[in-house]
Amino acid sequence: MNEILEPGMIVRHPGAPEWGEGQVQSRIGDRITVNFSEAGKQVIDGKRVSLDVVWSQGG
Repeated sequence: MNEILEPGMIVRHPGAPEWGEGQVQSRIGDRITVNFSEAGKQVIDGKRVSLDVVWSQGG
């Protein structure tokens, strides 16, 4: 699922709902950098966590 993520997409971390929504900053391989509203910038290991897409520019 994480392979569809692109900068600008809005996501949630299923294991950390308290982080709020986050905007994908970059995805390099399995490393996804997301700026969350309540947790700031976090680097997510895409091998271990599948982020939930809230909004994407494609619809």
